[in-house]
Amino acid sequence: MFVTGSNGFVGRRFCAEASCRGWDVRKGLRRVSGCDGVVIGSIGPDTQWADAVSGVDAVVHLAARVHVMDEPEADPLEAFRRVNVEGTLRLARQAAEAGVRRFVFVSSVKVNGEETPTAQPFREADSPAPEDPYGVSKREAEDGLRALSAETGLEVVIIRPPLVYGPGVGANFGSLLRWVRKGVPLPLGAVTQNRRSLVALDNLVDLIVTCLDHPAAAGETFLVADGEDVSTAGLLRKVGDALERPARLVPVPVWMLRAGATALGKREMARRLLGSLQVDVSKAREVLGWVPPVSLDEGLRRAVAPLRR
Repeated sequence: MFVTGSNGFVGRRFCAEASCRGWDVRKGLRRVSGCDGVVIGSIGPDTQWADAVSGVDAVVHLAARVHVMDEPEADPLEAFRRVNVEGTLRLARQAAEAGVRRFVFVSSVKVNGEETPTAQPFREADSPAPEDPYGVSKREAEDGLRALSAETGLEVVIIRPPLVYGPGVGANFGSLLRWVRKGVPLPLGAVTQNRRSLVALDNLVDLIVTCLDHPAAAGETFLVADGEDVSTAGLLRKVGDALERPARLVPVPVWMLRAGATALGKREMARRLLGSLQVDVSKAREVLGWVPPVSLDEGLRRAVAPLRR
């Protein structure tokens, strides 16, 4: 098996778990490092993948250009397309030419959209509605992979995770964990009516491993989550429980939070904290017999373990 993004947040955990389950893992590396693997360099329309995919049965494509806070590109969508669309399709085509049987592509729930009405979760059959360049590039990559599969017979499996958390998580979620640990008062105590789906790192990894050889996974798209949706305030309280220190939540009215975020130019951040984004994971259960092995509470305990140490 060949894995891109093997040194990333998901990739490190996935490679370790796949190896434990008996898979021979060949890692794709961006540059020479102390790790064993195949040096690929930057991913794009001209990347040479032939040596990396020669003689392997499956490819797991985790590497991607992701959202950056201070976008350096004049045309962000074109930058995302070079890596996430053209780079992905070049890898898949060369994999098919090398006789690779299955290609597992980790996409994003952003293909579905950014927000759901409460109790109306996203499903795989919903019409895609990406809103930002990253989500658009992932949708275009999915479309290209399906066309390539029909042309070559390569078995494509697509997985769309929401926010992934676990030990070492960074970005905004990592900041929330640290703020709760430090006892920083957070003005989110009144955010109790929204619902968010998340996926523990171990649950995402387990589904990817399942999709590597499950006969029913070929040609399918799966949403993935822990199966327990929580409000923002509820999530922070669970984080506090995992840290064994209470989250300090101030009940500021939601309308006031939205107004303040708009005034500060932080509407997207407010949307993620105050709005709902739910996914329905019943397809993975029904088609694959897959059940998340880790509960939300256990996933949070594992995520905060490095902070507790």
